[in-house]
Amino acid sequence: MFSDHHGESDSPSNDARLPSLLALRCFEAAARLENFSRAADELHLTHGAVSRAVRALEDDLGVALFERRSRRVFLTDAGRRLSQAVHDGLGLMRQATRELRASARQARQWVLSCEPTLLMRWLIPRWPDFRARHPGLDVHLVAGGGPVAFDSGIDLAIRRDDFALPDSIHAMPLFVERVGAVCRPDKSAAWFAARKGQKCLRPSAPRLHTRTRPNAWRTWADISGQTLSRAPEQSFEHFYFSLQAAVAGLGVAIGPWHLVQDDIANGMLVAPMGFVEDGSRYCLLSPAPIRADTPAAAVLEWLKTTAALDRLRAD
Repeated sequence: MFSDHHGESDSPSNDARLPSLLALRCFEAAARLENFSRAADELHLTHGAVSRAVRALEDDLGVALFERRSRRVFLTDAGRRLSQAVHDGLGLMRQATRELRASARQARQWVLSCEPTLLMRWLIPRWPDFRARHPGLDVHLVAGGGPVAFDSGIDLAIRRDDFALPDSIHAMPLFVERVGAVCRPDKSAAWFAARKGQKCLRPSAPRLHTRTRPNAWRTWADISGQTLSRAPEQSFEHFYFSLQAAVAGLGVAIGPWHLVQDDIANGMLVAPMGFVEDGSRYCLLSPAPIRADTPAAAVLEWLKTTAALDRLRAD
């Protein structure tokens, strides 16, 4: 007995051959909507393309799947049977696709951009806690400031809201900015005086400036009701350098509480006049609303919790 491995087109060996996926998708949409035009709109095809695909499917199977009556279509018994099978099959494929995409998003590396000084002095020292709480999340930290280009590989960004945000960007507040005049403890008596039971900055105290926040001293003085007299001044390129200069005893710097709280706790800096809110705040920025049970939601929740714990310890 001889057999033809290639077979004829109508031979039993070809009964298990699947029709084209496009034809099955066109049929499923037309069967579900009972309308070729609406199926075409859903699939972004023409009415003629859907009609031809369904006709080709009927020719391939050798059965009528629809009864066509006065511009309306109705499923035949064969059509209902195939419709249920295709619907179930496409549902399984959609479910598997969703799960795979979700798994890939969970497994991929996320990129969190943060303003450089906040990154160095606040976020990185606390980051081991995030890693311990979320060992399965791969979040890469990068330094960056100002407007965020989310199409350049950044997923989330921490920024102070001192610039206009596009309407397309979503901002979740993390903490308000509180600033104060800080210096090394052994310089406090020389650079701060007590008047009527309150501390004030001596006119001769050397002031440290940073080019990244040129108005920091003026803003602090206006909020605190202080008058700034002529005094020795020194300017640094980055905020971090001005704070390090204060630690080194070179002068008094304006220090945001979140950036100097560790140095104050360690006895490296003091804030004789305390801290005042300057009207700005830090926010977590994202290109879309953050959904629950996502890596972005885990980052947001940890940031809020960590900021709240810091404030509780300070109080």
